[in-house]
Formats: sequence, structure tokens, C-alpha cells
Amino acid sequence: MSTTIEQTISRQASGTRIAAASLIGTTIEFYDFYIYGTAAALIIGPVFFPAADASSQALNAFLTFGIAFLARPLGSAFFGHFGDRIGRKATLVASLLVMGISTTLIGLLPGYDAIGIAAAILLCLLRFGQGVGLGGEWGGAALLATENAPLGRKAWFGMFPQLGPSVGFLCANGLFLILLSVLSDEQFKSWGWRIPFLASAVLVLVGLYVRMSLTETPAFMRAMAAAQPVAVPLATVVRRHWLPLLQGSLSIVVCYTIFYISTVFALSYGVSTLHIPRNAFLQLLCGAILFMALATPIAAICADRFGRRPVLLVGALVAVLSSFLLPVALTQGSIPLLFGFLALQLFLMGVTFAPLGALLPELFPTRLRYTGASLAYSLGGILGASLAPYIAQRLVVAGGLAWVGYYLSAAAAISFISVFTMRETIREDLVQFDLAGDGGAVP
Repeated sequence: MSTTIEQTISRQASGTRIAAASLIGTTIEFYDFYIYGTAAALIIGPVFFPAADASSQALNAFLTFGIAFLARPLGSAFFGHFGDRIGRKATLVASLLVMGISTTLIGLLPGYDAIGIAAAILLCLLRFGQGVGLGGEWGGAALLATENAPLGRKAWFGMFPQLGPSVGFLCANGLFLILLSVLSDEQFKSWGWRIPFLASAVLVLVGLYVRMSLTETPAFMRAMAAAQPVAVPLATVVRRHWLPLLQGSLSIVVCYTIFYISTVFALSYGVSTLHIPRNAFLQLLCGAILFMALATPIAAICADRFGRRPVLLVGALVAVLSSFLLPVALTQGSIPLLFGFLALQLFLMGVTFAPLGALLPELFPTRLRYTGASLAYSLGGILGASLAPYIAQRLVVAGGLAWVGYYLSAAAAISFISVFTMRETIREDLVQFDLAGDGGAVP
């Protein structure tokens, strides 16, 4: 009896440590990613691009924002290769370092006034580095959680890396909000905006400390004991698992588009066009993101009880309909209406995002899982987020806010169709996968 109790306590402690490690890691990575998004809406254009009209600077800033999403599949392929061959732990440490170093260097980068066009070029390179790091981060964190999860609770464990974006967003925007409150406009434009980027160095040290204490996942150790690692996981994923890769990529389009339209684009539009003070809009976003954090565990519980597909289908369908509220919310000038719309959209982001922490890993066999899940996640980012603020900005100019609403609805419809065509994965046991050949799963 005593031994059984001790083993149970040990497993609970291990589960708590794993959940904390996956949450802390993605929180740091998404903090790094989001401070750039906020900075792109507020300051990147004037600092790193030549003075022209404000619209051109905003478009250039949003283009650099999209570079990281284009880099993420490369990070997924690179880190996925080693994550499937040498293990999850070491790869997660490396991806965190790449992201942290790139983010810190952005905080040290001279602006256009100091070094001219070289500033924009270096900014693009470092933004590319951020994308490579995040491309390897999410998949590893999701596998760390789900490959250690007991049966029937994979969506719950997979929820912790999905909660990281909410916490990271609060930390990023909260810090910007504090800086805008205590610094003058001149101080913020001169040096204050750099502080969130430099703070990443401290956060990365915390993340490294947590991750260095982890052990390898049971599913990966079982797979390596059963057979040699796949020589080139990317090639095998593309050749043998292209359909779940495509379905997984399209399933994530809705939540990415919702998030970046409701945060980066809305922040830029609200400040520049509606003339809402930056502090006030950041407060709205910090309040609205709490609804995303609330939806994440609720959706995970429902995904473990009813399946991944029903939760994702309902979320995508509501997103199709709610997107038509965008032009109303952004033109009425009502702060309560605007906050209600942002809260609704970010709640739907949580609903459509949380189950993916379990679903995407469940689509691929163990020896290909890091590569497959990461690549699906990153390709979905390209389709749903890389150019979302830029496209929204162009749509406003071409046809008005109604077109941005149609854009959101189309993204949600794409994900709905993708999830509808998927198989349900709730009964997949990630630890019990036995692998043969070049990565195909067999009973």
C-alpha cells in the first residue's frame, strides 16, 4: 500500500513538473514572439524604416512581422529532425536558445537613423531567427506534455503549452503597458521599447533551468528501443503522411487568423484610425486575453470528454458567424462594444487552439511526431497569421472593414472543412505506438 502511494505521488509530481515545464517554455517563447507583434503595431515602422507616410511604415512593419512565420517551417523541419532522432529534451533547449538570442539582439539593434537600410536588413534576419526558434518550440512542448499524459487526459496535458500564448501575451502587453504609463513618448521611442526585448535574456535563463531538469518522454524511449530512428523524418512525413499534415495545417488557420487580426491589426487600427490611446487599447487587449485563457482549459476538458473534432467544429462555426461583427465593433466608437468583440474573438481563439495540443501529435506516429506536429503547426501559421495584419491593412484600404470580416470568416470556414474531413483521434495511445519500417505505425 505504501509503495503504491509513493509511486502515485511520484507520478503526480512528475506530471506537475512536466506541465509546468511545457507551460513555462511556451510562455517564454510566445512572450518573445508577441513583443514583436506589439512593437510592430506601435514603434517598429518609425524606428527601422525611412520616414514616409505612416501607412507605408505600418505596412513595412507588418511585412517584417510575417517573416517569422515563413521561417517557422524551416525551424520545424530542422528541430523536428533532431527531436525525432535524438530526443525531445535537447531539442527543446536548443530552440529556446535560438529564440531568446534573436529576441535579445533585436533589443540591441540600432535604428534606421543610425545605420540606414542595414537596420531593416538585420531586423529581418533576427525576426527570421525568432521564427526558426518558435518553429521548433511548440511541437516539442506539445510532445513533452502529451507523450507523458495518461489515457483520457491528453488534451488536458496538451492544454498547458496552449496556455503559454495567453500568459506570454499578458506578460508582453503588460510590460508595454507599464512602459507606456511611466515613460514619455520620447523616452519610449528612444529606448523604452527595447526593454521587453532585453528582458527576454532573463526569461530564457529561467526556461533553460526548468528544461534541463526534464527526462525524455516514455513514448520516445519506447520507440527508440523498438527500432532505429527514421533517417530523414521530413521526407517520410511528406511522403507517407501528407494528408494528416495538410489537414493539421488547415485546422489551425482559424485560430491564428482570429488572434492576429484581433490583436496586432486591431491595435494598429484602433490607435492610428480610431485614435484610441495606446495605453487604453493595450488594457482592452490584456482584459480580452483573459477570455482566451479561460476558454483554453474548458475546451481541453471538452476535447477529452467529447473528442477533438466536435470542439473544433463548433469553435470554427461560431467564428464564421462572429466575424461579421468586426466592422460594427471597429466603427461604432464604443469601447464596451469593442471590448466585447475582442473578448469573444479571443475566447474563440482559445476554443479552436486548445485541442490542437493533443490533436496534432495524435495525427503522427512516434518517430515522426516532432516533425509532423511541428510542421503542421508552422504551415498553419503561414496560412493563418504570417500576412494576416498586412492583408487586413490592405483590405481596409481596398474595401473597408467589412472585407476584413469576410477574410476572418473565410479562414474559419477553411478550418471547419479541414477538421470535418479528419478522423477522430481521442483514443490514440501515444505511448503504445510500436513502429516499423520507415515510420508507419502498426498495432
